[in-house]
Amino acid sequence: MLSTWEDVKTLGLSLGLPKVEVATSWGNENLKAHGKMWTWWSPYVEAAIFKGDIEEREMLMAADPDTFILHSHYAKHGLLLVAAGRIDPDWAEARLRGTWRQLAPKRFLKDWDAGLVDQA
Repeated sequence: MLSTWEDVKTLGLSLGLPKVEVATSWGNENLKAHGKMWTWWSPYVEAAIFKGDIEEREMLMAADPDTFILHSHYAKHGLLLVAAGRIDPDWAEARLRGTWRQLAPKRFLKDWDAGLVDQA
């Protein structure tokens, strides 16, 4: 299980995906993909934050409330908070890869899928 921001950051950077960078937003380190926030650590609660949507978050919280949590700061946003020490690396990798694809411009993704883009 992943327990810290360093664990999540290391996983994200290890995926070898292009257009991924370490950045700082609102005074906190995060990873950006294609210039957009991709994953980060909450400054409000010990949890990693991944992109998702409110319906998915509600379903995950109902299924596993010890792992998928919510802080009031994020209530209006489609973000998934995963409690420190309960972040499954396989789940996180699949989530990061899927989100990376969602954030990619369509033309870039077409070239990536065709093998025309070098890895990071």
